[in-house]
Amino acid sequence: MKDLEYPFDAESIRKQKKSLRRKLLSDASSSFVEKKIAILGGQTTQDIKLLLELFLLNFGIKPEFYESEYNQYYEEGRFPNEELMKFAPDLIYICTCVRNIQDFPLLSDEKEEVLRKKNVVMEKFTSLWQYIAQTYHCPIIQNNFEYPYFRLLGNKDASDIHGRVNFVTSLNSAFYEYAQNNENFYICDVNYISASYGLDKWSDPFYWHMYKYAVAVPAIPYLSFNVANIIKSVYGKNKKAFNLDLDNTMWGGIVGDDGPENIEIGQETSVAQAYSEFQEYIRLHKQLGVLLTVNSKNDEANAVAGLERPDSVLHKDDFISFKANWNPKSMNLVETAKELNLLPESFVFVDDNPAERAIIEDQVPGVATPPIDRVEQYVQLLDKSGFFEVTSLSKDDLKRTEMYQENARRAQFEASFANYEDYLRSLDMKAEIRPFAAMYMSRIAQLTNKSNQFNLTTKRYSQAEIEEVAQDADHVTLYGKLSDRFGDNGVVSVVIGRIGGQDRDELHIELWLMSCRVLKRNMEFAMMDELVSRARGLGIKKIFGYYYPTGKNAMVREFFATQGFALIGKDENDNTTWEFVVNEEYENKQNVIAVNTAEEGE
Repeated sequence: MKDLEYPFDAESIRKQKKSLRRKLLSDASSSFVEKKIAILGGQTTQDIKLLLELFLLNFGIKPEFYESEYNQYYEEGRFPNEELMKFAPDLIYICTCVRNIQDFPLLSDEKEEVLRKKNVVMEKFTSLWQYIAQTYHCPIIQNNFEYPYFRLLGNKDASDIHGRVNFVTSLNSAFYEYAQNNENFYICDVNYISASYGLDKWSDPFYWHMYKYAVAVPAIPYLSFNVANIIKSVYGKNKKAFNLDLDNTMWGGIVGDDGPENIEIGQETSVAQAYSEFQEYIRLHKQLGVLLTVNSKNDEANAVAGLERPDSVLHKDDFISFKANWNPKSMNLVETAKELNLLPESFVFVDDNPAERAIIEDQVPGVATPPIDRVEQYVQLLDKSGFFEVTSLSKDDLKRTEMYQENARRAQFEASFANYEDYLRSLDMKAEIRPFAAMYMSRIAQLTNKSNQFNLTTKRYSQAEIEEVAQDADHVTLYGKLSDRFGDNGVVSVVIGRIGGQDRDELHIELWLMSCRVLKRNMEFAMMDELVSRARGLGIKKIFGYYYPTGKNAMVREFFATQGFALIGKDENDNTTWEFVVNEEYENKQNVIAVNTAEEGE
């Protein structure tokens, strides 16, 4: 819903929150991921919760909330809480503020006393975080502290150990250190958000004394939006790629008319500098694993010429897909998505032309179309939109562009073979298929939240839940890594099965997914072979598979049939149940991948 996309009208959202909620829930095309979210507040949180719900619904997440009593965040989170335990939160948000710091340094305090006061605050929060992690096994989002709304020492408040600004800065640094050393713990950077909004307006004391909101009521949508961005990232709702126009978007001018020598890029003018800065901002996203693609109405030779200028920050080889032609941009975007095995909604379409954006909105629903206007504001608008909010950054993320380039080389290589099996053999594929290992927990959790198309049940897991399943004797887990002559794809497939039945002779598949970048490589058959082998070793007689259709996973509707399962049930929602009888006559289904299943130490 455009009303809830940045830059939004915060006041309008606050006034229309009920009608916006009704519209979001009544949208027949929406398929929501349901999550239980507990808000433990050090301030009033009612409106924060209501606005957070709107943004989450817009991201495809339907929340159910638990809300602590006013300023009972520590008591309700740190000690046994039957109501919260019964709620069983998927995620806990600790919404504290600078007013929750009860004992600031005094000017008469010695350095040791200031340090003691800091340690008291940290011990309180650390014990809270550790208790939550051990008790509820779920991700935690913690506000850092905004700066105080006054500075007793003026500018020296930042540098003197007695200054409140200095104290808050020190506490925030300690929060960050905890986040760096503890997975599934995320900081909501209220310190930055309040500075961006304007600290005087953000911390207006009227709203604290009147309503006990440490954040001014008009600013609440910005806080809730940022929390929602973290949550949608945790649950795999980030965008994955830029789809970029060129003329007057990546450079000033029209390269076909003006010539590459006359477009605005480089350092010669203020406008050229702004475009160069924007190109650098876009290029930096490759580090996050964001894919860069071009979608330009241009002759390809002219488009390439613009990027070949020596002062261009971006060059053609920075883009995983390059479509410079005269086709409708909606067609180009859909084709790009298909080529990359991504859903169109994974893209952010960046184009200075509002007419082109309107066509994309109409023809390719779900694609983000930020309303860029002046090049000097491109970076800020995209950056504050939170399309690629980072909550985890794996080695696979860092080399995602390289992986897609390797896939392109595989496609070219495939074209030289008349027989597809000969092509697969020539790839010299090697797979590692083993139970979940500690070094891959983050990537496995990431896959469960990002994989939508090749995903039989689309069940989502946090890293804490993945770690718990891995240690559970009632579960069988497998991850699959795949490499070949062109490179290493990393972890690409995940299977989780629950042992059941009166005699513990049944295995129920709770999750089976695979990255679409290794489609048609026989990896799914390699996973099936190892699953059957593990089942035999455990005395499993039957494996039950489940397919729950969504708007995105139709490609695996008949997956279990291809693996030799028999359909045994189907309900009114087209959810299907499948059965596979484990026997000694089973023959491996693939013979083109060399599979290593030995665990470390064997």
